[in-house]
Amino acid sequence: MNLYEEIKEIAEGDGVEFIGVADLSPAKSFIQEYAQHLLDEYPKAITLGIRLLDDVVDQLPNRKERFAAVNYMNTYEVTNQRLDLLSYKISDLLQKKGFKVLPIPASERCDDEKIAAVFSHKLAAHLAGIGWIGKSCLLISPEAGPRARWITVLTNAPLDSTGTPMENSCGDCNRCVDICPVNAFSGKEFNAKEPREVRYDAYKCEKYFEELESAGQMPVCGLCINVCPHGKKGK
Repeated sequence: MNLYEEIKEIAEGDGVEFIGVADLSPAKSFIQEYAQHLLDEYPKAITLGIRLLDDVVDQLPNRKERFAAVNYMNTYEVTNQRLDLLSYKISDLLQKKGFKVLPIPASERCDDEKIAAVFSHKLAAHLAGIGWIGKSCLLISPEAGPRARWITVLTNAPLDSTGTPMENSCGDCNRCVDICPVNAFSGKEFNAKEPREVRYDAYKCEKYFEELESAGQMPVCGLCINVCPHGKKGK
């Protein structure tokens, strides 16, 4: 069993639906804006994804009802916890084999000014050939659409890439753009040479969640995940 097969066996044993390896060098300049030159030590990324529960995501249009909001937040948090634990299992395996590893938490902000994590999980999954980055700035896979959570393990292990970036298949669809309650998306397609702000205004989302909390509601939206036709049951 080679190293990738060992990693895959651990991941699939923990219920992961998506696993891939990305060579990060093609997006080096974009990544370094956020990752502060991590690529010098960690040129490869292991990407792992777990699909969210469809029936929970399907309830998001009713998110103002407490049950729907609580259920989604719980699903979101539990899925992130599963991914965090798995990333450490894989990191432990690689470290014991003598490789450098840096697991990136599933959902932790490291830059309050940019409202961003230290590394883009969706970009790693995109480079690994699992999906494309849609107009919602979420990773869209043919199997699950945006209905998945992702995590990344950065490493210098000699792993081969599992694929190449997938072509954008959003086409003329603007459902995620149109449904956003604060018009946070511009509708532009992803371009690694452009900053995120060209496509997505994270501050609008941040302010919206703050307003929900101030009004005594749970800070839950996810309408862009719910409305996307990719990954919906029966589609």
